[in-house]
Amino acid sequence: MENHDIKITIIDREGITHKVEVPTDMAMNLMEVVRSFELAPEGTIGVCGGMAMCASCQCYIKSNHELPEMQDDEEAMLSEAFYVEDNSRLGCQIHITPELEGLEVELAPES
Repeated sequence: MENHDIKITIIDREGITHKVEVPTDMAMNLMEVVRSFELAPEGTIGVCGGMAMCASCQCYIKSNHELPEMQDDEEAMLSEAFYVEDNSRLGCQIHITPELEGLEVELAPES
């Protein structure tokens, strides 16, 4: 399978827009993308290591992408999190695939 980078837009907690190119062949999730581009201070995102056990990687999906359905643990976590909106998802549960080309997300405020 050939390497395919997709472009996604991430609005950080300061409201600054970052357009990043992300490989789809590294099995990364959105939380890891935010971390690898250092778009959130160390220790404020992905605190639980991507197990859907904290809401530190909550983000708002701004674009009209068809995302995988929420699993129970993600839904349960978001039901207890702060600043939850209808378009909230946990970044660690969104895996980077070619279908996410053009995705736009905004990081939720730190709780």
